Amino acid sequence: MKKEMEEIDKLIKEALSAEEAQFYDELGEQNILAKLGGVFKGKMAWLAIIMNIVNLAIFGFLIYCVVHFFGTESTNEIIKWGVGILACLAAMSMIKLYVWMQMDKNDLLRELKRMELQISALSHKK
Repeated sequence: MKKEMEEIDKLIKEALSAEEAQFYDELGEQNILAKLGGVFKGKMAWLAIIMNIVNLAIFGFLIYCVVHFFGTESTNEIIKWGVGILACLAAMSMIKLYVWMQMDKNDLLRELKRMELQISALSHKK
């Protein structure tokens, strides 16, 4: 399967102009850091930045809750600080899930662009 994909990529590059071939190469697989950097580019970059700032604020509150959780002796207070800890962890998890979903969306968009370019190249080849 991998060999077939490499052959298809080779055929597509042959059908493309030099500029299009360079664009096609840029649409290749990215490592995790490049994917994470892609979240902070584009139209929704401002939201990702704000969400990371909020995530840091929630982390600060989480530390505050943990300190009070271990510093109190009343059962009711322990329960309250424990609920605060769980709420912070849930909120931080949701923010991280949003970032991962954005990374996945960017991967899907990149693959769609590759498909469009492949279709365009193959239609011009005939």
